Amino acid sequence: MANIGQRLILAFDFGTRRIGVAVGNELLNSARELEPLPARDGIPDWHVVTRLISEWQPDLLVVGLPLNMDGSESDMSTRARKFGNRLHGRFGKPCEMVDERGSTREAKQIAREAGHRGNYREQSVDGIAAVLILEGWFAHQEGLPGGRTSG
Repeated sequence: MANIGQRLILAFDFGTRRIGVAVGNELLNSARELEPLPARDGIPDWHVVTRLISEWQPDLLVVGLPLNMDGSESDMSTRARKFGNRLHGRFGKPCEMVDERGSTREAKQIAREAGHRGNYREQSVDGIAAVLILEGWFAHQEGLPGGRTSG
């Protein structure tokens, strides 16, 4: 396991049809999207997830938690927690849940500004949302006592 501040992190934007994925390096505070995972009613092909974990060897997994705007739990946040628990159970990696309120809306705005035509079924923004989740996690870590500061 890498030291805190030097970890490789995989982030997931849970969805029922697709699960966005991003990879990031804590040392560089950078994240980039990977190919989204197809899902059937929120369940990914676990063989594909296993290959992803084997390829990247992350030190930490981060899953977006889609809370309601008032901070209360939603059906999707319950399902996202279950997905995070399954990731932890299957791969034994630490898994943190991150408040992702607004990430999909922000991802769609970023995509529109880059010329996206608005058909999100054809061209998903799940990877962008996963990047935003991971960037939010980085920002939260910097705000913690003893957290990293960018210099």
